[in-house]
Amino acid sequence: MEGVFTYLGAIFGHGQMLFVSHLILVAIIVLLIAKMATKSLRAVPGGTQNVVEAFLGGVIAMGRDVIGEEHARKYLPLVATIGLFVLVNNLIGIIPGFESPTSNINVTLVLALVVFLYYNYEGIKAQGAFNYFKNFVHLGEMNPIAKFAMSLLMYPIEFVSHLSRIISLSFRLFGNIKGDDLFLWVLLMLTPWIIPITPLILLTFMAFLQTFVFMILTYVYLAGAIAIEEDH
Repeated sequence: MEGVFTYLGAIFGHGQMLFVSHLILVAIIVLLIAKMATKSLRAVPGGTQNVVEAFLGGVIAMGRDVIGEEHARKYLPLVATIGLFVLVNNLIGIIPGFESPTSNINVTLVLALVVFLYYNYEGIKAQGAFNYFKNFVHLGEMNPIAKFAMSLLMYPIEFVSHLSRIISLSFRLFGNIKGDDLFLWVLLMLTPWIIPITPLILLTFMAFLQTFVFMILTYVYLAGAIAIEEDH
């Protein structure tokens, strides 16, 4: 936000470099977490390894109910990486003097495009291109003429529906985190530093919630793309 003090803004100024510097900072934090969790693996985990293993277990449990155990583990690297990246992005903006890169539409749009392209790629790989696009619409049993007429109506709607997922994923995360940043900014201007503790707890909860929503939707989209007459 232009004119709001940030530590990195004091170095790089309030321009594009401010956004890039916060994004690099988040990437470094995520890499450090991964490094700390894996530098001395133990059968009985402790410290960072314990926290990360609990996080990964939670991601698998989340995906198990949506897509099944096998697929939840298969797509764990993608979903967990996105989740950890989004969570650190969300949380860093709650610390006064920093900004959330996810309050920038460019970041959330790229994340949404990654999910969109990947789940379509997995759907095509699992079903074949023809079956994948054919299964966009399930018209059931009807006479051929009516089925053809309905397909002319339904296929464009389904294609638009799939494309709208990019907007839904990106703008939901961007809008919520941007709103949280603005709320915190106004709060810190109007009240002493000690008073915003309760709202900070609420903003922390929202950061985790938005991360959860992004991850669960990734699993849901993957489940819809690869499902071929399955009961998931």
